[in-house]
Amino acid sequence: MSTCPGKVRRTLHSVITVVGSVNVDLVAKLPRLPAAGETLAASGFARVPGGKGANQALAARRLGADVRLIAAVGADALADEALALLRADGVLLDSVRAVPDATTGVALIEVDDAGETTIVVVPGANATLRISFADVADADAVLTVLEVPADTVAAAAEHAAPWAFFALNAAPARPVPTAVLRRANLVVVNRSEHESIDGLEAARCVAVTHGADGAVLLRRGREVARSAPPRVRAVDGTAAGDAFTAALMVAMLGGASDQNALRRACAAGALAAARHGAQPSLPTAAEVDAILAR
Repeated sequence: MSTCPGKVRRTLHSVITVVGSVNVDLVAKLPRLPAAGETLAASGFARVPGGKGANQALAARRLGADVRLIAAVGADALADEALALLRADGVLLDSVRAVPDATTGVALIEVDDAGETTIVVVPGANATLRISFADVADADAVLTVLEVPADTVAAAAEHAAPWAFFALNAAPARPVPTAVLRRANLVVVNRSEHESIDGLEAARCVAVTHGADGAVLLRRGREVARSAPPRVRAVDGTAAGDAFTAALMVAMLGGASDQNALRRACAAGALAAARHGAQPSLPTAAEVDAILAR
């Protein structure tokens, strides 16, 4: 039985409400990442839908959850491109708002031959996202990220029902109010975020990812599970953390043990890292099952 979620109401068909960012990713493929001031020729270029909120919404959907996305896009041509895969996979988009005079968010991404990345995000409409009590008050589960305004993250935590599962992917790293952390059933961070964000021990459960070395699950600072990912050839780590976060949350909501939930999350992250692009790389539940059965 999972030790992390605490007292959470689960239903057979819980809907995950994601409060998060939507971007179009502009991805340059390079043999290595450039040094400061250096110019390199890219070996490839792609435009793909992204944004941590959208990625995690799509990942949860592909892993079998019903998902609703609350987000903001620009009133521009990029919006349809950014939402295309979400729409195709059946994520509920009725709460995505088109903001006049704003541009859809954009991420500039460099990926080297080892799968390492650098990412620069231009928030655009994401910076305007605000939510009300009605947006999340009836949600079975709420997931948010730090690519939207701090006030929006705080509102998601405050307005989520007491019985709802509330999760935060605390990326990109910035200070998080103690009230948000205390409300969190789950916080997901990578190693550097874990070191730089104060007060994480206030959360009920913290998952810390370590890339190819796997992840650990902490409850009130005490390790309760550890898992290594399946071996894959990493080519692009852009959405690996998003796949991990969604898989961990879906597994916990499904009643998986800490160890099994973390194992599934590591497998989902590894599958995403073994494919190019953000949303195109996100695995299905069947693919996670298959790699774990090897």
